[in-house]
Amino acid sequence: MLRKSLAAAALAILLAVPLRGLAAESYAVPRAAVPAPADRPYPGSIALHVDASDVAQKIFRVHETLAVRPGALTLLYPRWIPGNHGPSGPIIGIAGLQVTAAGNSLPWTRDPLDVFAFHVDVPQGVSSIEVRFEFMSPTTPRFGRVLMGPDLLNLPWNDVLLYPAGYFTRDITVDPSVTLPARWRHASALTPAQRTGDTLRFAPTPLDMLVDSPLVAGKYFERVRLNPGAKVPVHLDVVADNPLQLKIPPALLKAHENLVTQAVRLFGSQHYRHYDFLLWISDAIGGQGLEHHQSSEDGTGLGYFTDPAKWFDRDLLPHEYTHSWNGKFRRPADLWTPNFNVPMQDTLLWVYEGQTQYWGYVLATRSGLWDKRQARDVFAAEASSMALRTGRSWRSVEDTTNQPIIDKNRILSPDWANWQRGEDYYIEGALTWLDVDARIRQLTHDRKSLNDFARAFFGVDDGRVDTLTYTYADIIRALDRIASYDWKRFLDQHIYAVRVAPPLGGLTRAGWKLVYTDQPNAYLEAAEAQRKFHDDAASIGFVVGRDGALLDVQHDGPAFQAGLAPGMKLVAVGDRVYSNDALREAITAAKGDTAPIRLTVENQGHVYTVEVNYHGGLRYPHLARIPGTPDYLDQVLSPLR
Repeated sequence: MLRKSLAAAALAILLAVPLRGLAAESYAVPRAAVPAPADRPYPGSIALHVDASDVAQKIFRVHETLAVRPGALTLLYPRWIPGNHGPSGPIIGIAGLQVTAAGNSLPWTRDPLDVFAFHVDVPQGVSSIEVRFEFMSPTTPRFGRVLMGPDLLNLPWNDVLLYPAGYFTRDITVDPSVTLPARWRHASALTPAQRTGDTLRFAPTPLDMLVDSPLVAGKYFERVRLNPGAKVPVHLDVVADNPLQLKIPPALLKAHENLVTQAVRLFGSQHYRHYDFLLWISDAIGGQGLEHHQSSEDGTGLGYFTDPAKWFDRDLLPHEYTHSWNGKFRRPADLWTPNFNVPMQDTLLWVYEGQTQYWGYVLATRSGLWDKRQARDVFAAEASSMALRTGRSWRSVEDTTNQPIIDKNRILSPDWANWQRGEDYYIEGALTWLDVDARIRQLTHDRKSLNDFARAFFGVDDGRVDTLTYTYADIIRALDRIASYDWKRFLDQHIYAVRVAPPLGGLTRAGWKLVYTDQPNAYLEAAEAQRKFHDDAASIGFVVGRDGALLDVQHDGPAFQAGLAPGMKLVAVGDRVYSNDALREAITAAKGDTAPIRLTVENQGHVYTVEVNYHGGLRYPHLARIPGTPDYLDQVLSPLR
């Protein structure tokens, strides 16, 4: 105790001395010396070459030639990546940075306040510099999303470039090129210019469009036109770990063709000169879903075309395709930034992502990627997940739009997911837009729906590619033009206010209600089988991952009351070694009984038994029709003619 007291006293003295003994200017707060972006032409261009041929070691080798002027120059590594909604630029991957001019090394210094900025003094007489570095792409998912595999790769350009500060990215022209492994084929929204061997050159493009036009490439590649004969082409570009994954059953191909048809009928416009679904089917590189204006990055595990159980994952392409209208063409004003290092604000993600989530579900069903029964199971599962969010008592949906900034790594399910909430603006946003859709149908006596809002709001200026921003007030005005109602009060209550009541009003208004039975939900069952978890949150109160590890525990639920927490591991159920079957048999046996469910758990080297006082049986979410009400949900999910 004496040693601690002396240490504390010494620390207090050290902290106090500067306040009394040093001049105030010693405490001047340093400021980043990074030029603010200005809307002016960049003098010259950037030649960017990426050698992406080293897929074994997963290294991208970058060489840039930049036109410059003598004096101070700041180079930026992209930090705020469009579609990521947060400061997620993987600068940790940079290594071996060198800056030269006419073969002479130019020293660089990293800005002490903005570590994504590098300062270089350009000597007199120098008109161009060379920048070289390697981007050490993650080799395992533990360090980030894997971008390279033995037979395919994904190249996000923002990972492999430095660009000059002081300009809007749309004012900087880039001449991009890439070297691929021998004889690999590729796809990108970029305009090809020349291929020499395995080096591809693309037409000069503004920097913002380059970053918005990633590339996929692979040994096994298939390209399919999804709208033959249409004026504006849409392609499905597929790379895979093996050629068997490229075989598309005719019915599934027809559903992807229907997706394009249904989306264009919904929005009544196309805001791209061409569109490419960049789809990889792989267990070697990470899954992905990232929107771009004229393409999307869509990564799934093996079986997207070949495994019928993968149906639950087939809303990925509808979701990202919708973003071409909602998010890329029409974008919240506070999410538009002049370059990739100005912070974004996410306040309208419940529109950007929430309504896109809704249309993703709807278009997946209208196109035939899901059937209506499957869609109802999805809505039931998602409604249940939001109803079980105990964090509704302290955190609004709008506050969850800050989550990508709070957690730049985008961990969508924190340990206490139900209590902390994560990116709930996706799912609760979708349920809110279902409520809006059903409400419009009621108000207009079935004459109008959210389809009309989509066409009026996102379908304007057919053919326009550059971004048109919007505000919350624009949303309210657009809804009011479709159906007169106090939409601001409605959305303020559902999105901006802390609202304990579960978001089930849209389902009720659409003619359905959430119920629980002991029969599995097909959507959850498929997701559980593929992703190796078991969701018993609605019953005993936890979600179990691989090998019995608890992923989430319902705050103040039965398991929580027994002392369980995420991270613990189930070892035994009663007298049986833990298995999912043993757990669910115990839950079933306890229904109507008074004896608690005994669970043996391991917690950081300690093993002990807890008793969970739960007797409600197995509970899986489903939708049931409300007799005597219009079935608006069926109308919502029916294809547009």
